[in-house]
Amino acid sequence: MIQILANEWREAGVQEGDVLLVHSSSKRTIQRYRDEGKELSPQDILESFLLAVGPTGTLLLPLFNFDFTKGVPFDIRNSPSQMGALTEVGRMHPLAVRTGHPIYSFVSIGSAADKFQGVDNVSGYGSDSPFALLRDLNGKIAVLDLPEQNSMTFYHHVEEMHEVEYRYHKTFEATYTDETGHASLKSYGLFVRNIEKGVLTHVDPAGNLMWENGLYSGSRPNTGSGLRVVSAQKMFSFVSNVIESGKAKNTLYRIEGEVNE
Repeated sequence: MIQILANEWREAGVQEGDVLLVHSSSKRTIQRYRDEGKELSPQDILESFLLAVGPTGTLLLPLFNFDFTKGVPFDIRNSPSQMGALTEVGRMHPLAVRTGHPIYSFVSIGSAADKFQGVDNVSGYGSDSPFALLRDLNGKIAVLDLPEQNSMTFYHHVEEMHEVEYRYHKTFEATYTDETGHASLKSYGLFVRNIEKGVLTHVDPAGNLMWENGLYSGSRPNTGSGLRVVSAQKMFSFVSNVIESGKAKNTLYRIEGEVNE
């Protein structure tokens, strides 16, 4: 089953040697195999992605946890992911390397994992974040059975790189325990949407445009394998063009209560 799944991911656009960030909902994949009388676990799915990128590749999974924004202490060794079963299996992998941001941390497994070791970006989507490193490494982003709106955090990295006017920098502070077990009060930031101005994330139109322009390969959510794949560099260029051409409104965000133009 693991090999069959790996073949599906390859058909969607994953290649051996890729640095691959995967956002996922595994429910339909598990059900697809259950309908064939085969039991598939999140561990199997993790192994299938590792097999697809091969020994020279690297897998990244989001371990996002939003408790720090509420003042809840964060422990890089133990704080769980809130992004589903696959990401928790990845967090517990014996070769896992976790990045340091307490809200937007990632786990990396594979040949380039050392490049993510010690990454402790203050701003979640900033120029020194795993999002930027993924782009520098010519990596790819894959999304399994999730809509654009509920998966593609990379949009916010592009928005921060352009310092868009509909978002702003906000700082959060709480107790942070590092890999050595040392706890201290630390501050980290996010480039958040301007709620007072009614800004709502609205990126599904951008996703449709990426399909229309051939940036995505693979399958749309809930069809085929459910996996779509895009180059991080190509996505960055595409979204940058949307922002620079003044088309971000109603493509990347909308204003609450307004009718889309």
